[in-house]
Amino acid sequence: MFRSLRIYNYRLFASGGVVSNTGTWMQRTAQDLLILDLTKGSAAALGLATTLQFMPQLLFGLWGGGLADRYPKRPVLIIAQSIMGVLALTLGLLVVTGTVAEWHVYAMAFVVGMVACVEVPTRQSFVAEMVGKADLPNAIALNGSIFNLARVVGPALAGVLIYALGGPGPIFLVNAVSFAAVISGLIFMRKAELNPSERVPRAKGQLREGLRYVLDRPELLMPMLLIGFVSMFAQSFGMSIALMAGTVFDAGAASFGVASSAFAIGALAGALLAARRVKPSRKLIVGGAVSFALLQMLSALMPWYPLYLAALIPAGMAMITVNTAANAAVQIATSAEMRGRVMGIYVLVFTGGVPVGATVLGWLAELGGPRAGVMMTGVLTLAGVGLATALTKVITRRRSSRAVVRGVAAAPGGAR
Repeated sequence: MFRSLRIYNYRLFASGGVVSNTGTWMQRTAQDLLILDLTKGSAAALGLATTLQFMPQLLFGLWGGGLADRYPKRPVLIIAQSIMGVLALTLGLLVVTGTVAEWHVYAMAFVVGMVACVEVPTRQSFVAEMVGKADLPNAIALNGSIFNLARVVGPALAGVLIYALGGPGPIFLVNAVSFAAVISGLIFMRKAELNPSERVPRAKGQLREGLRYVLDRPELLMPMLLIGFVSMFAQSFGMSIALMAGTVFDAGAASFGVASSAFAIGALAGALLAARRVKPSRKLIVGGAVSFALLQMLSALMPWYPLYLAALIPAGMAMITVNTAANAAVQIATSAEMRGRVMGIYVLVFTGGVPVGATVLGWLAELGGPRAGVMMTGVLTLAGVGLATALTKVITRRRSSRAVVRGVAAAPGGAR
């Protein structure tokens, strides 16, 4: 389960990730509560903040993946992490000095999203340079475990500190300091033990080449399409928790942190189970997606807060199962020189639909209430699973037919 941790560089990366991800989840909790406080509990405003943070992926996600193939990944990560640390420090100072305004939160969310366009595909593809292809599925699953361990600790700790310190401002400052852990880990890595992929020189058509690479391979196309539809609402599930805990069950900051942690406990358990698998299967990816959709709908029906918390645990397991399985399947099936661009596409579909999902959830919650909003997002997630499977078959069949026609035309005596 923990075999990747025997590698020195990955140990530094993972330990820094525990600290930094905990700070990031503390900040996400604080940001949600801050925007709700600034807008008097507006679900639409919460959806807008989420939309602005993920919108850059739609606009620049492919470009970020191209940069991940073109430049050394470790220096890029150090620069990106430093920028995000400065952003957290800036917003924290604005909050604690009482000068923060609603637009500050929106602006920070958008700039963080811009940095993430480069940082996320670079970080995802950098894992293979640390551990190699044999241990890649295990390292990806352990990254999920680290992420969700932080998801357990971060929101709960944020809820307690917000209550104790009287507001979310100090949480942003704590997150700013936490970036030092991951930056230090990157700086002190043993460069001789890394296996960097060959840098791709700048040339025209590289992004189109990445798209063709994915479209020509069903083993990449299917998990890409499925994760795109599922993550449209899975990535905004934290927003669902905020709405359900804050408005349906009238829970305070500490209780909201407990709800987020319940979801993350399930996700952590799912990630640890994923670390034991050698190779993800298509059946696992589809099964995890369907389970998450059904559990979304179930959570919307819970009449009592403890039952709602209980429903969040298997929902977290299902979500992380499909996330880690799809990520590992894509990276295993991708050649080293294409990994940055392919992971750029993966991150694009993984996060690019979030602005749509967050807006739809906010709109549905405003119209019919949080329960109706969460229920409908579950229905839409389930529909997306079926649509992803159908589209994979259609696209693969059409591209195979065109390849056959081109082969016949190019053959001696073929069509002129």
